[in-house]
Formats: sequence, C-alpha cells, structure tokens
Amino acid sequence: MDLEVLSMYVIQKTAALKFVSILLFFSILMGGGEKSHAFTNQVIQYGSVGEDVIELQSRLKYIGFYSKKIDGVFGWSTYWALRNFQYEFGLPIDGLAGSATKAKLVKATKYNKGSAAGGKKAPAKPKATNVPNGFSQNDIKLMSNAVYGEARGEPYIGQVAVASVILNRLESSTFPNTISGVIFEPLAFTAVADGQIWLTPNDTAKKAVMDAINGWDPTGNALYYFNPETATSKWIWSRPQIKRIGKHIFCK
Repeated sequence: MDLEVLSMYVIQKTAALKFVSILLFFSILMGGGEKSHAFTNQVIQYGSVGEDVIELQSRLKYIGFYSKKIDGVFGWSTYWALRNFQYEFGLPIDGLAGSATKAKLVKATKYNKGSAAGGKKAPAKPKATNVPNGFSQNDIKLMSNAVYGEARGEPYIGQVAVASVILNRLESSTFPNTISGVIFEPLAFTAVADGQIWLTPNDTAKKAVMDAINGWDPTGNALYYFNPETATSKWIWSRPQIKRIGKHIFCK
C-alpha cells in the first residue's frame, strides 16, 4: 500500500511540474520574455534620460519615426516622433511613453538594441533642454516675423509648417545658409514683398517657430509652399506636392 501511495504521489508531482512548465512556456511565447529586455516600468517623458530613452529612440528610429541622433536624452525631436507614432497607431496622443505606448512599440518593432543603438550608453548626466542650438535671438525673431506675416490666419500646424520650410531651406544647398538669407532671398516670401514681414508677431507665431526648431516638421521636408487659390506661377504648380495643410500646399 505504501508503494502505491508513493507511486501516486510521484505521478501527481510530475503532472504538476509539467503543467507549470506549459504555463511558463506560453507566458514567454506571449511576450513575457521580450518585455523584460525592453523598457522599465517608468513613464518616459520629455526631460527623461538614460537607457529607457535609448530604447525608445532606437525603436522609433527603426520604424522611421525618429531621424535624429540616438543620445539617450528625451528632447523635442523624441517628443514629436513619439506623438507621431501614437497618432499612426491609434494611441492617446500625449507624448508620454506609458505602458500602452511601450507595449505597442515593442509589438511594432523587432530589432537588436545593441546594433540599433551602436552599443552606446547614455552620456553622463545629460541635460535635456528646449533652448535651440545654433540660432540667435535675432534668427528666432526674424522667423517669427515671417511666420506671422505669411501664415497668421492658418491653423497652428500650418504656422509650424511655414517655419519648417524656412529651416528645410536652411539645410538645403540650393538656398542661402543663414536664416536672414533664406527669408530675404528675392521673391522667396510674399510677406517680404508686401511688407508684412515687419508686423509684430504674436506668441502663437513664436511658439510655432520654437516647435519647428525643436524638431516638428509636419510638411514632410517640404522646400516650397503656395496657396492654390492665388498662385499663378506654372513653375510652383509643377513642383511635386507632398500634402496640404490649411490653405497651403507643400512641395518638394
């Protein structure tokens, strides 16, 4: 009788161990193993630094939402890349990488973190900042004047778009390499020709300039834009069109 009891006990323990093993297998299969190698539990947001931000930037870059340097600093470029990802994947658009956003990002990406991030660690004690590097106060003021003169009646995204065109021209070898040179290039902007460039810009125009400088380009790298209701130039109509924002069509 004792041997029968012992035998039954061994059989029951073996069955229990097999059941636990099956549960563990399915847990890993459903993503438990991947999650432990991705993000920590913190909400990643503007100003965050470190490995979680490297993870975030690397994954966003892998699927084409982030194009800047992977540096482990959650600045404005990372913020807008994350918002665009949230928009495209039907998530709440808040610029915060919480549990739902991180889970969706992990599901949307398959990559080797070491190769994507180059195995680099975050810089020691980096500081995120919204102060634009390489732009003087005069540059920002001049851009604000141009945005206000060109697009003050446009929705906010349309004002950011006009500022983005100025910056895209600045980075193009086809245009002058200074803000003033881009804005005052002959026939470049209607606001310069009709004097509206000298109107006092409001805070909305200034904010639009800062958002553009900090990485938000809703135009898709456009170099030109025009109002289809007033444009008569055959040349501008011949440019490859990217999208329409407000009353303006943005082109390559």
